[in-house]
Amino acid sequence: MKIVLLGSGNVATHLAKALKVKGEDVVQVYSPNLNHANLLAHLIAAEAINDLNEVKQDADLYIISVKDDAIETVAQSLKQVTGLVVHTSGTTDISVLSAQVKKAGVFYPLQTFSKSKEVSFENIPLCIEANGESELTILNKLAAKISRQVYQLDGGKRKVLHLAAVFACNFPNHLYALANKILNQNGLDFEIIRPLIAETADKVMSNLPENVQTGPAVRADESTLNKHLSMLTDMPELQNIYLTLSDSIKLTLK
Repeated sequence: MKIVLLGSGNVATHLAKALKVKGEDVVQVYSPNLNHANLLAHLIAAEAINDLNEVKQDADLYIISVKDDAIETVAQSLKQVTGLVVHTSGTTDISVLSAQVKKAGVFYPLQTFSKSKEVSFENIPLCIEANGESELTILNKLAAKISRQVYQLDGGKRKVLHLAAVFACNFPNHLYALANKILNQNGLDFEIIRPLIAETADKVMSNLPENVQTGPAVRADESTLNKHLSMLTDMPELQNIYLTLSDSIKLTLK
């Protein structure tokens, strides 16, 4: 399959490499920053471009992997192509593409990506959607080629999944950063807390998270809760987060 990749960020980078490994022909990489396009294109032996007018018109698949508010603009430049056009967004509706091109779809990988860390695409859930049966068949075959977990989800379900992913991934990572801030301010290294983070994550691989909740809030240990809050007096923003999350834990137990 001849593929054009529009984007060169974290998702685009990992997706391009996964497709290349499975023998797919990624012929072009577009980015408004030519240096970024070149970096990814070099990895997969593709052509780098920074002008949407230079996009090949005869590709089988066009994958738009850019920030959500740029998807429509990129799609507008693809009105004349005959291939299938998809985006990789969790929250953008397929109609954003359908309004611009005849063959539209979604190819959303549910994972957190960083260019500096390799991931196995075989273990990443891929959520697909298309505006036609033949288009859905194409995406299903491609998704199954690079992932063991393929889900056909409409836009509503995909948005719910993305929201849940923010709670499960983005927020906890931010809390790790806040924990690191507290440790650093008191001469402690983040390394000491890594085993705790690993064990917490491992538990929910085989249990529902509400069944393995620990800590002072779940124990209704008001003395410890108050001590912690007093330690955060000089950091009212963290104090508010601590109080909000503790109250939320208590509510889930009722």
